[in-house]
Amino acid sequence: MSTDAKRAGNARYLAKLKTITVRMQPETAETLQRAATSAGESLNAYIVGAVAQRMERDASSAPESPAEALPPEVENMQE
Repeated sequence: MSTDAKRAGNARYLAKLKTITVRMQPETAETLQRAATSAGESLNAYIVGAVAQRMERDASSAPESPAEALPPEVENMQE
């Protein structure tokens, strides 16, 4: 049983965070949970870490300017 102080502390902590719902097939959720457990992480930490790695990887390969992100057929339209 938690105390009122503990519940208040939890509420203050959770108020600083954003909750996002992710929907997936049950089999995928089970696979993710096993992977997180194998990594010694919570499911939340595992998913947040994977997203951070993806964002870092994508940022390192991001184009220098928005024009560089355009497909060739659109680039030709700009000329």
